[in-house]
Amino acid sequence: MCSLFIVSLVVSAIILALTYMVNIFKRPPNYPPGPPWTPVVGNGPQLKKLSRALGGQHLAFAKLSEQYDTDVLGLKLGGELVVVVTSYWTARTVQLSENYEGRPKNFFMKLRSAGTEKGITGTDGELWRIQRNFVKIHLRKLGFGKKSMEQKIQDEASEILTLLQENEGKPIQTSHVLAISVLNIIWALISGSRLNRDDPQLARLLYLFDLRSEAFDMAGGLLNQFPWLRLVAPERSGYRLIVRMNDELRALMRAAIGRHHDTWTEGREDDLIYAFIGEMRKSGGGETTFTDDQLIMVCLDLFLAGSQTTSNTIDFALLMMILHPDIQNKVHSCLSDEFGENEEINFSDRNRVPYVEAVISEVERLYHVLPISGPRRVLRDTKLKGYSIPKDTTVLISLYSSHSSEEFWKDPEVFRPERFLDENGRLSIPDRLMTFGIGRRRCIGEILAKTSIFSFFCTIMRNYRISSPPGCEKPTGRPIPGITLKPEKYKAVFTKL
Repeated sequence: MCSLFIVSLVVSAIILALTYMVNIFKRPPNYPPGPPWTPVVGNGPQLKKLSRALGGQHLAFAKLSEQYDTDVLGLKLGGELVVVVTSYWTARTVQLSENYEGRPKNFFMKLRSAGTEKGITGTDGELWRIQRNFVKIHLRKLGFGKKSMEQKIQDEASEILTLLQENEGKPIQTSHVLAISVLNIIWALISGSRLNRDDPQLARLLYLFDLRSEAFDMAGGLLNQFPWLRLVAPERSGYRLIVRMNDELRALMRAAIGRHHDTWTEGREDDLIYAFIGEMRKSGGGETTFTDDQLIMVCLDLFLAGSQTTSNTIDFALLMMILHPDIQNKVHSCLSDEFGENEEINFSDRNRVPYVEAVISEVERLYHVLPISGPRRVLRDTKLKGYSIPKDTTVLISLYSSHSSEEFWKDPEVFRPERFLDENGRLSIPDRLMTFGIGRRRCIGEILAKTSIFSFFCTIMRNYRISSPPGCEKPTGRPIPGITLKPEKYKAVFTKL
């Protein structure tokens, strides 16, 4: 009797193990097409190998979509179901549907948010709606799209001109100069102050930002698929890098918030931190989503989301001027014909220089610095183009694929600003250019990024000709992949016009 019981237990265990193995191998019913996966690792190693071979995860997704003849690609990374949409129409559907408004609850997203579910970027539901609406309203009050914000940007642009003047004729690397200026604009809106350009803490943060961008992809990399890697390879997996960056950024934010608490008075809303503290005080110590920890994560989200994307776009634009001197000549002519020598160029003037706007749009299309949009989580079982997408599946949106479609753009690999001008020379931007996304998760800092890119680019191009240093090979134009795309390291010589 006892032996029969033991045999039954063994048989049951074997059946359970076999069932588990089958489920690991098996695709969910009607799941989108894609490569077969293996237990435990899924498609992770295959995707990593292909990404390295092609030069980026976005290119690997495009290749797999072509191979399996689908714009809804079904994968499994580690134990996580991941669907990638790779056409304009599927990207549009996902961004506009409430079914895809969630954020993944995976290890990488929690690590990014320092182990919390706070902030804006990594949250969803009621917390996300309350906090996003508050930040949007108060950024608008602080000058988003207004003259006060534009003046901060003009001040930073003037400082860039001073630096270029001091280094005229000398080879310089622009990425660091641009990154500090963009960070200072964001920091001014958050805290009402500037960071010193020579501050070693600022240089350290920019260094960590660069390492983070290259170490991970939008799917979170191997660390997200196998969180136990942090225990056996904390450095190589990137775990310690993220922890260090979180700790240093949180220390910067916590110090600024502490100073604001000490000087806050009723009705003071000079910057976002003061406005947020005012909302905290309204709760009177009761239950609220407005807390110091939430404020820290909101500040981190704005810092991380807006800094590299904006500065990298400007950097790519300057690189294109080196690689395309004929287009650079047209930009110079356009600006000199339209604006007087000492006339200030504002974002509201962009309609006066449609060719310059077309150049910027073409940079954003060809070098979309965020080729894979922030990951979404499916909130309920749903259908996409007839395929079944289970609840809690992670969905990645390949904006790169929409921006490089031969069917629509004809010659997508060519840098040709004229594609954004109509027959009368007026700016004409199609819906397919989704630089800042669409729908309710559209980039919250869109107007700040647009104003910064236009103002910095026009200020520099109105005053300087850009070229490669004599005797140096021109840059290739191939971007460095990561969470964000960035230009290869290059040096440029700025010559006063």
